Amino acid sequence: MTAWLGRSALLMACLALVACDNPVSNRVARDTAKANVTPVFVEQFPFAPVEPGVNCIIDSATSGELIRLAASPVTGPATDTATLVVEIAARPKTIRCFTRAGIALI
Repeated sequence: MTAWLGRSALLMACLALVACDNPVSNRVARDTAKANVTPVFVEQFPFAPVEPGVNCIIDSATSGELIRLAASPVTGPATDTATLVVEIAARPKTIRCFTRAGIALI
């Protein structure tokens, strides 16, 4: 339990630094968000290639959305995470990214 609290505190500190445009904290937030987005992407878009699809979601997310995605529960993504991933996937910028990556979601 103590280790989990320590990791949570470290993650929150890194996420707080995202607003400061720190390259290291940005990478931590993006990597953590990717880990949380991947199972949602697989569930929502089961026939799409995972890595390029997740990259499009992450690249299209705002800084605030990356923080929300990275802060998703450790035990698995929450319902609001799934909703956010679907919202980001429906954006024109994300759809263009999917197209460039050869991903057809329909």
